Amino acid sequence: MQGKIYLPGLLALGLLAGAGAASAATVTVQLAYYSSFTKPFFQKMAKEFEAAHPSVHIQIQEANWNNLHQVLLTDLSGNQAPDLSIIGTRWLPEFVSSKVVEPLSGLSSSFLNQFIPAFLKPSTLQGTLYGLPWAASDRALIYNKGLFAKAGIQSPPKTWAQLEQDAAKLSKLPGVYGFGLQGGQIETDVYYYYALWGAGGNLLTPQGTSGLGTPAALKALNFYMTLIKKGLTEPNVTGVSREDLRTLFVQGRLGMFIYLPPIIGYMKTHAPNIHYGISAIPALSRPSTYAVTDTIAMFKPSVTGASAADVAASKQFLEFLYQTKNRVAYNKGEGFLPVEKAVAADPFFKNNPRLNAFVKLLPTARFAPVIPQWSQISNLTINMLQSVYLGKEIPAQALKATAQKIDKLLGK
Repeated sequence: MQGKIYLPGLLALGLLAGAGAASAATVTVQLAYYSSFTKPFFQKMAKEFEAAHPSVHIQIQEANWNNLHQVLLTDLSGNQAPDLSIIGTRWLPEFVSSKVVEPLSGLSSSFLNQFIPAFLKPSTLQGTLYGLPWAASDRALIYNKGLFAKAGIQSPPKTWAQLEQDAAKLSKLPGVYGFGLQGGQIETDVYYYYALWGAGGNLLTPQGTSGLGTPAALKALNFYMTLIKKGLTEPNVTGVSREDLRTLFVQGRLGMFIYLPPIIGYMKTHAPNIHYGISAIPALSRPSTYAVTDTIAMFKPSVTGASAADVAASKQFLEFLYQTKNRVAYNKGEGFLPVEKAVAADPFFKNNPRLNAFVKLLPTARFAPVIPQWSQISNLTINMLQSVYLGKEIPAQALKATAQKIDKLLGK
């Protein structure tokens, strides 16, 4: 990593904190873009940390979620990876398998005890902690109460049949699309999983094979195709990301769509006059939602070029980021669910009815499998979905072929 002065032997944080100017350390932090709040928050954290630790310099860089995975792979291949990085937890098994992630074995028990235990599990592989939960969320149906009233709809849909009926009524309003269906960019596959889980299906069968070859998977895809063919979604769904759906909703052109907790802060800033509601995702046979943690991980010195001083500073900055006051400020700004006990107890989160609407859905939450092949499986699923949405493939055949490819990846 350019600009670093390597000082082997400075392993103790106390030595780092007391070192002079000659003992400079640099910590590079790779961010994932969540909102316009993300980078300024980290820049503020870096400035405060540097003021207390003059011998340390924090470098902040940011990438969009849609290309962050590729950015990291490129940096890793060139041994120029960041010291710390926010990553999708679903990528962690891949990085651990490649032996590029540093185990977080040096963190104190008092530090780790601040976390709600369930949120540490996705980042713990074979008993070793490889990352810390940075952002946690689940998904819910977001609906425009004003448009619902105009369409004569009393309450949000709870079943697929009700969703289809309501989307048809909403689509009759001028310039309004009934149901937003994501078909492009990150989490395109997840938008399909909502229906798959709701139909009683699973991503992997009890035998460890792909769940895409099951009757539930076909029911789910056929349901989405019905919505598309009847014109109850926005047009050209394969070109629409989850942020595009959010934009349509803010513009008052979308009756309902599925999104995550940051919608609360976004609506307050960008559309304070839209009266909206938060509800469970409609299902055929089983209520469910997608829960996800994003992880902040430390890459090994062998792929970062970090010195011992840099590693020590990285751990120290990591603990600084997780100070309760900093985490309260961050989660308030981004709108994520708390992952720490003290943050969850803060009145802002404890007494927030909109945020609690997401919290209430957690008992039905499902996670993506923590397996090294997951990124490849996700990409195969996205390609299949887009092909079907465009009418290039028949759902049953596309699902069967993709399930076979996934099974081959899994060694089944």
